[in-house]
Amino acid sequence: MRQLAENFTAEVDTVDKDSWYAIINNFDDANIYQTWSYDAVRCVSDNISHLTLKRNGTIVAAAQARIVKIPLINTGIAYIRWGPMWRLRETPVNIEVFCQAIRALRNEYVCRRGLILRLFPILFNDSFDTFIPLFEHEGFVRLAKARRERTLLIDLSTSLDDLHRDLKQSWRRQLNRARRNDLEIIQGYDDDLFEMFMDMYREMVDRKDYFRSPDLNEFRSMQKTLPKNLKMKIMICKSNGNLCAGLICSAIGKTAIYLFGATSNIGLESRGSYLLHWKLIEWLKSSGFFWYDLNGINPEANPGTYRFKAGLCGKNGKDVQFLGQFDAYKGLLSLFSVRCGDMLISNYRKTKEIIYNWPYSKD
Repeated sequence: MRQLAENFTAEVDTVDKDSWYAIINNFDDANIYQTWSYDAVRCVSDNISHLTLKRNGTIVAAAQARIVKIPLINTGIAYIRWGPMWRLRETPVNIEVFCQAIRALRNEYVCRRGLILRLFPILFNDSFDTFIPLFEHEGFVRLAKARRERTLLIDLSTSLDDLHRDLKQSWRRQLNRARRNDLEIIQGYDDDLFEMFMDMYREMVDRKDYFRSPDLNEFRSMQKTLPKNLKMKIMICKSNGNLCAGLICSAIGKTAIYLFGATSNIGLESRGSYLLHWKLIEWLKSSGFFWYDLNGINPEANPGTYRFKAGLCGKNGKDVQFLGQFDAYKGLLSLFSVRCGDMLISNYRKTKEIIYNWPYSKD
């Protein structure tokens, strides 16, 4: 255990749900994965833990951890996705705050509780030289074999005219075609819009012959308990009264995340998805967001989706890779435990997908 620097203090599990949401609103790097609703649906509320870091009595960093206990072994994993949050609104970035935050997290979950701590921070490869030595100094090990996710980030700081001009030509041509199709757009946060989206999503899954994501139902459950200002934005496109396309986006902090998209069978020719994404960008610009994260790309496994996202990104963004995941643990027993835990979690997820998709599996 390492003592925090002067004027820094940490508090653990001293906040309720409403207090946590008030804290989230203070951070530019707040995100849906750090909301109470996200982990309450993914596990149960009793398995969620919250740490706040204060400097001179003011909260400067915060993290929500999901605790997963490993059966038959007296240990577990504290998993923090897209945390800690440490970029305070209207405050210069201070790397010392990040350093003290991960030190406080290690002190609590590794040293005090004897858990394995796994962090998946919002950091990209362009910050490698700054953050890798910092993690090593604080007792974290980068997971060498873990797949490092890749995504596209659209910079929303430029004007709408520039964003439109810098779309790839083919994408801009499809957007113009969609505009001529007299499409109707409905947007909001209600469950009936989620149901409309799911109808199109089921059609798309059957058409493309791939597994449905069990996460979609989980996100629908999250939506019901998220505060109004943190709810996911749902946009539906109709053509002559018929559903043709939809998207779901989480807009928290200063970065919006594209979560799900779907196109119905009759909507394939409407190009509604192009219009929806452009209308979303207009809304994000007017609402003061800095970035639009297209939430993952895989040019080899999913070239069609990659082309769509790359066309939307055009010259306005960048292709980035996350820095990765980092573990902290006490000793060899903990290391063995985390490997067992990884295997159990992997098998659980595979089984969950098979069960969820069983009626849709192909012979």
